[in-house]
Amino acid sequence: MSSYKEVYDSWKADPEAFWLEAAQAVDWVLPPVKALDDSNAPLYEWFSDASLNTCWNCVDRHVANGKGLQTAIIYDSPITGAKRKINYMELQDQVARLAGAMAERGIVKGDRVVIYMPMIPEATVAMLACARIGAVHSVVFGGFAANELAVRIEDAQPKAILAASCGIEPGRVIAYKPLLDSAIELSAHKPDFTIVYQREQKAADMIEGRDFDWVAACAAAEPADCVTVKGNDPLYVLYTSGTTGQPKGVVRHNGGHLVALLWTMKNLYNIAPGEVFWAASDVGWVVGHSYIVYAPLALGATTVVFEGKPVGTPDAGTFWRVIEEHDVKALFTAPTAFRAIKRDDPTGEFVKKYNLSGLRALYLAGERADPDTIVWAQQQLGVPVVDHWWQTETGWAIAGNPLGIEEMPIKLGSPTVAMPGYDIQILDEGGRPVAAGEMGAICVKLPMPPGTLPTLWNAEERFRKSYLTTFPGYYETGDAGMMDEDGYVYVMARTDDVINVAGHRLSTGAMEEVIASHPDVAECAVIGASDTLKGQQPVGFVCLNSGCNRPHEEIQKEIVKLVREKIGPVAAFKLVAVVDRLPKTRSGKILRGTMVKIADSQEYKMPATIDDPAILGEIGEALKGLGLAQ
Repeated sequence: MSSYKEVYDSWKADPEAFWLEAAQAVDWVLPPVKALDDSNAPLYEWFSDASLNTCWNCVDRHVANGKGLQTAIIYDSPITGAKRKINYMELQDQVARLAGAMAERGIVKGDRVVIYMPMIPEATVAMLACARIGAVHSVVFGGFAANELAVRIEDAQPKAILAASCGIEPGRVIAYKPLLDSAIELSAHKPDFTIVYQREQKAADMIEGRDFDWVAACAAAEPADCVTVKGNDPLYVLYTSGTTGQPKGVVRHNGGHLVALLWTMKNLYNIAPGEVFWAASDVGWVVGHSYIVYAPLALGATTVVFEGKPVGTPDAGTFWRVIEEHDVKALFTAPTAFRAIKRDDPTGEFVKKYNLSGLRALYLAGERADPDTIVWAQQQLGVPVVDHWWQTETGWAIAGNPLGIEEMPIKLGSPTVAMPGYDIQILDEGGRPVAAGEMGAICVKLPMPPGTLPTLWNAEERFRKSYLTTFPGYYETGDAGMMDEDGYVYVMARTDDVINVAGHRLSTGAMEEVIASHPDVAECAVIGASDTLKGQQPVGFVCLNSGCNRPHEEIQKEIVKLVREKIGPVAAFKLVAVVDRLPKTRSGKILRGTMVKIADSQEYKMPATIDDPAILGEIGEALKGLGLAQ
């Protein structure tokens, strides 16, 4: 068996041969002769001479290979109590019929279709149905505000929108259709039609001639066959928030996407066909695209579509129940989910109630995984806990622990090592590589590997400016960090989260790591607030473990002392606020940028992806208590 070093070195020695070999896992209509197309560098494309269909690879080929009765999707909704298993043959029928319903209404290869749905199997069916007929899907997180949905409709110019009548959160039903109607009204671009899946919890009012009922449309449709597309034809556009407030449409091509994802299922996640893989995320995010839908299904594994929360649906044991009940082999989720579980169940009482012997590994991504959370998960689960790092733009891990090749020693605070395809370099402001252990901008030497973004939707100039201009010859990740002597990467903060305190460049991530090690702290965030004397001063926010009744002043003093001991007096760390919760996006990212604006008494735009806007008021009050945000 090869070691990680042998595999990585073999990629570096001959990237062309490496990716052509990986491409053999894909069922091509016309196989690639060449892997990389560098004719338009620094805009690179992969497998542009090949043709395929992504839906065929994810569904039909398994049926053709006699696996039609194997479960493709396990739907588990602790919110509604619904559970359902869909095998590959049933999935093929549902996907082909929805694709047929769209084709009959004029959707052809290259047309865009916006998908606005909750975590139900039909969301997966919608994505695959678009891929089946070569339509480019753009999934917008279900329940997104009307104006944000309108911006995306305007940019993608979809011919059709696939939606559900509602989404269901603990304790409330969110009607999607009024939001969708309002978004269409706001947008200058109007779709030709919508197909709406009516959920029993709240049916939608339909507009005659424009809105079609999902079940009726599919029942009446002629099943559509898979349409052949080119390797460099777009599969989807996924919007990620841009710094200008205008969302960026990350493009994903069919060929490279499938090659990269199939490589990761075996080599990074160590999953075999037929096994159950669970990414506890949402199809509105890139993790949902890559690891709820496309990678597990392309492999012929079973994927879990989970409509619930890590806590409160009904308790901090819901993840463990799902793992035991469905024999999950690997769980992939965000560190914030584990911090929520740990906060509610610090001693792991719920873990003991379930048989988790089938679970082989836990994967964390989406934000920095603090060592304290990793150690807690290691102790509770007794399996490798892999913190791996990637972005919407890359579609799969830049750095990780490739359990399917070799289990590398875990170093707390590091997402381990670069994956093949990624030549990671730490650069100073002048674009020069820094020494091991020194902080700098984390960049990837071009070309980027298959599956990563080739451009932004209708915004090539913005793509160049956002990612390729600051460090010519490199992709700029926007993250800051370092690499040690062993090649382990440490992602310390977004580049703009490195704060300057009296001339010292300090990482807020390093401070968060220290604060999170305090026994009473469940979760924390550190931001840099403006300071007339020092330039910036660090401000800490902490949420305490449930059941912690100690005086807040005592805990605050201990935290200040801890940071002074571990980071040093240069951090000038004095301000800590105890809060009930932190403002986050729905995918669990803490909205540090917005918190900085509140601290500096600046105007800010309400983030579209915020989980609960009321939290920002609480943060403002906490900052006033510290003498800021006046």
